[in-house]
Amino acid sequence: MGYWIGDSLGFNHTTIKKYLDIFAGTFMIRMFQPFSVNTKKRIVKSPKIFIRDTGILLALLNIGSVNGLLGHPVFGSSWETIVIENILARYPDWESGFYRTSNGAEIDLVLQKGQKRIAIECKAATAPKVPRGFYSALDDLNIEKGYVIATVETGYPVSEKVSVVSLQEFPGLEI
Repeated sequence: MGYWIGDSLGFNHTTIKKYLDIFAGTFMIRMFQPFSVNTKKRIVKSPKIFIRDTGILLALLNIGSVNGLLGHPVFGSSWETIVIENILARYPDWESGFYRTSNGAEIDLVLQKGQKRIAIECKAATAPKVPRGFYSALDDLNIEKGYVIATVETGYPVSEKVSVVSLQEFPGLEI
């Protein structure tokens, strides 16, 4: 992970790793780990890095209005950060991670507690399309229920296994 960041910034990977550890330790970034599971698929093992405070991210990018954000390429990833940070704060005792294979199967957030697994995809859209890779990942991980958390006012089912919901509508998870 530190290699490509170091190369692009002109620092060695050890220096970058130290800075990333400092930023993670001060809660500025989240180094989100992949969900580990025994599967025969080739899964991505590098962590995702998020700037946890989207306000700081928007200030660094000089985005000062909602309209400026809506038209910016960072809108989707900032929405993903907001969703993941809110859910992890609500469910700190659940194991969490992301899932991505080399074939394109992907889940933004996998939550597990005991034998129960929940899949969450984050979409900054009012009419989100559920990617084929999401359904493939549900099968890979044997997940019974998935949610697409989107910028919708009211949720609706997409299939028997998948529902689109707003962040506010995301159901309480109980074991």
